[in-house]
Amino acid sequence: MTSVSRTGQREDVPFVARSTETGARVEASSANEVIAFYRRQQELLDTDLEWEFADHPAVTEAPDADSIDAVLRALDDYFESGVPLGVLAAAMSKQGWTVGDTLSEVYELRMSGSLWEPRADHLRPV
Repeated sequence: MTSVSRTGQREDVPFVARSTETGARVEASSANEVIAFYRRQQELLDTDLEWEFADHPAVTEAPDADSIDAVLRALDDYFESGVPLGVLAAAMSKQGWTVGDTLSEVYELRMSGSLWEPRADHLRPV
């Protein structure tokens, strides 16, 4: 379940992001819920999200590489059916990338054939 607040984070919420324009926060139980919120927000406000918090071992242990391909390859070991797009976006936030930055680069990699999507919003390197 996703909740949006302008107050403190609930303790049981592992993923938190904030709108770069409005300051609204999204608190989610999965990283891909943040991606869904981003997409809805883009349709209405054309604003981006910055990660505040992502409590997942794959995000914590992801390399500090500026290459999304390198990070995706490292994260691939954690997930049998593809890296959740939200987890990849959270890992890329360690390099200062927003959700929008990550989704733009993922689109470019998809178009070049450098990754595939075994199911919706889950990625694997080629």
